[in-house]
Amino acid sequence: MRRKITVFLIIVVCFLLQTTLFQTLSFASIAPNLLIVVVSSFGFMRGRKEGMWIGLFSGLLVDVFFGSVIGFYALIYMYIGYMNGFFRKIFFPEDIKLPLILISASDLGYNLLVYFFLFFLRGKFQFGYYILHIMIPELVYTIVITIALYFVILKINQKLEAIEKRSASKFV
Repeated sequence: MRRKITVFLIIVVCFLLQTTLFQTLSFASIAPNLLIVVVSSFGFMRGRKEGMWIGLFSGLLVDVFFGSVIGFYALIYMYIGYMNGFFRKIFFPEDIKLPLILISASDLGYNLLVYFFLFFLRGKFQFGYYILHIMIPELVYTIVITIALYFVILKINQKLEAIEKRSASKFV
């Protein structure tokens, strides 16, 4: 129960930071995608199932507040969390290369899906403009923020795992 409340608070805080503080700190109207960092991080730290559920909840938050269709962003974030969960077996907490690569790939995949479903299918074919002015700057900004945010999420996850391990040993 403690883990669920903590993860819920992390998602809400990152959502609020992404939609308020980082919107005011945006460069050329580009802000980092903190929810991608959260969903990807919990995906490869905790596995496919937890990554999927965290992605679903994060996406529903975006859908409810900013989406035109309920479920579009929820589906994208859910798949991102699930796909990152496949890397749980090769995840080592002290190595930051894998998280940076996975979060970069997740952000790039997210932006490609958003472009394809929200712009390309409506006849807006300016892919070069979209990649140069939105995708790459958001990717760079997200990676810069990831370096700090990832370690916070990692420490919280390690603390929660230690508490769960302690409470599990009491019942054995």
